[in-house]
Amino acid sequence: MHKISDAVRSTHGPDGGTILDIRRDQIFNLNFVGSTIVEFLKSGLSELEIVDRVSHDFAISRDIAEADVREFIQVLRQLRLVEECQRQVTGTDRFGVPV
Repeated sequence: MHKISDAVRSTHGPDGGTILDIRRDQIFNLNFVGSTIVEFLKSGLSELEIVDRVSHDFAISRDIAEADVREFIQVLRQLRLVEECQRQVTGTDRFGVPV
């Protein structure tokens, strides 16, 4: 699971978005898909959930979505704009599986 770094500020709009890394005073412009992925990360979706949403929302194959999402998140990690974190367990389902 990944989360946006606390030192990142971002905007999202119909034409894409912008990321500001306040630690290093760097600005990154994103296309609409990249900006949408950042919004999904901010909302706490897992990488697999993001892949499913990107595949569905942008009408592309799951294989292409998976490769693109993983590559994009890897770049964000290299730039230290996202961090790995553990997904918080909020309870269990009726079979005792954490959710």
